[in-house]
Amino acid sequence: MPSAQKRRSASAPAPDALGAALAAAGFALELFDGIPEVVFFAKDLEGRYRAANDTLVRRLGRRTKREVLGRTARDLFPAPLGERYLEQDLAVCRAGRPIEDLLELHLYPDGLEGWCLTTKVPLRDAAGAVLGLAGTSRDVRPPDPLDGSIEDLAETLNELHARPGGSHRVEDLARRTGLSPDRFSRRVRALFGLSASQLVIKVRVDAARRRLRESDVPIARVALDCGYCDQSAFARQFKAATGLTPAQYRGGR
Repeated sequence: MPSAQKRRSASAPAPDALGAALAAAGFALELFDGIPEVVFFAKDLEGRYRAANDTLVRRLGRRTKREVLGRTARDLFPAPLGERYLEQDLAVCRAGRPIEDLLELHLYPDGLEGWCLTTKVPLRDAAGAVLGLAGTSRDVRPPDPLDGSIEDLAETLNELHARPGGSHRVEDLARRTGLSPDRFSRRVRALFGLSASQLVIKVRVDAARRRLRESDVPIARVALDCGYCDQSAFARQFKAATGLTPAQYRGGR
């Protein structure tokens, strides 16, 4: 007959390896509370928040971290965005592969809209098993208007914003500026924190969002005006960036 000690051991829950890993990070996690332009989070294998910084709590319209922890993105974000974020979390945990610098438009329950570069990495134990994930969403910053270094790009950037439907290949943008493609890309990243191709996507999607929100122009026409050869290509990139189809975004205006 097994002893009481053995019975207790057999029924005891498995150690919380993810909790131990987050506890070991200690004060490092608290540092994210002091960075207002960065959302930080850690989640378990089911996509439940196990850590979050104050920025995320505020943008979710919550008062305390306790209202966030233990819940999934599906619980906290409006549909269908919550489902999309949760699917993304589960995919990282299942495949064990990171997502790096994904350009996304986050639509928060508090009404805030903002472009972010999102990174999610799997968290592993000493044996390599995935315990969950940690991630950040860093706000895409506008260039500083007092920064004179933008002057050499101003004409090209104005053209990009004025004509989002143009071809706007990185090589062409660089040539208009009088820079090599590599140097042009470095200048754009230094100013915006984005690659040149990400900047083009952002400008096009922003232009599409304005047209969808402010007019009843057919979606196919919006796609052409914003540089997409067909409506399906536009819908794919718009949803990849915003989590919504163009029709869903227009319906929510």
